[in-house]
Amino acid sequence: MSDLHTLVAQLRASRGYTHKRDIARVLQQLAPSVGVTAVPNGDDCAVLPEASGGGHLLFAIEGLVQDFVETLPWFAGYSGVLVNLSDVAAMGGRAVAVVDALWASGDAQAEAVLAGMRAASERYGVPLVGGHSNLQAPSGQLAMAVLGRAGAQLISSFAAHPGDRLLVAVDLRGQWQDPYPFWNASTEAPTERLRADLDLLPQLAEAGLVDAGKDISMAGVLGSALMLLESSGVGATIDLAALPRPTQLHGAHAASDATTQAAWLRWLCAFPSFGFVLSVRPQQVAAVQARFAQRDIVCADVGEVQAGSALVLRQAGERATLWDHAEAPFIGSARRPA
Repeated sequence: MSDLHTLVAQLRASRGYTHKRDIARVLQQLAPSVGVTAVPNGDDCAVLPEASGGGHLLFAIEGLVQDFVETLPWFAGYSGVLVNLSDVAAMGGRAVAVVDALWASGDAQAEAVLAGMRAASERYGVPLVGGHSNLQAPSGQLAMAVLGRAGAQLISSFAAHPGDRLLVAVDLRGQWQDPYPFWNASTEAPTERLRADLDLLPQLAEAGLVDAGKDISMAGVLGSALMLLESSGVGATIDLAALPRPTQLHGAHAASDATTQAAWLRWLCAFPSFGFVLSVRPQQVAAVQARFAQRDIVCADVGEVQAGSALVLRQAGERATLWDHAEAPFIGSARRPA
């Protein structure tokens, strides 16, 4: 088996992909949301048109995996806020407030989670306004929800079109949050920078530069791109050599050393604190990249959106299909014909 085909098999078997595939089993049991929300089920947020003004209310919720809460309670609390803010930004919105549902096995665990939540809330300037708590649980668990607002122009997972360029924007000014594949470019960054960086997404939407995209979640950059493509009912080809990566991983996609390959796989499965996949009209690419460059965030053109249903990876002259969502749903969000 070639290195690329081995990589595809490893990605398909990864924890992030397994968890995301669970979504398809849930979505098929939900009533269609079209007519109630402005986008179908399966986007980063549920979207309700506001009664006046042409804007939108955004709702999202995130649950954190149990072992993460048990092992890193402070960072789990911090991440619970951050991932919700990313969901709102991914749709071109700004967060208004967050709430939590916390289960803990006692005061010490709860205090650590709450301290992390409070730190993120203060750093990003989004208030934590309430929630639910249970300090008598056998183990720690955490879910958090967010309310946001967007203007008339949304960024949606259902808006990518053949001919678009796929851009990947990631803040590389971070480090691993061991032992998990979380790339932390947030907890040590200046507060003003964090807030301004996140505001790039609604600015891009309001300027009419981006209308299709998704934040990079626990499925990593390629899995998140796949979710975007499936929702929009399209395919794409991505050049692995073009993907942004930390300096120590430059050239890792072509290396054969087992340690380097493991580090490359970890990066492809990484959940970055700031990371987005955007589907952009070709004539807008330069303007979008310039906006990120102004804030020292890498934004790379990694491939093209195409008619079809397969996400094809290209590496060192080889090509391999990572997933064909027409053959097997990934999250089951494929756009249906009108």
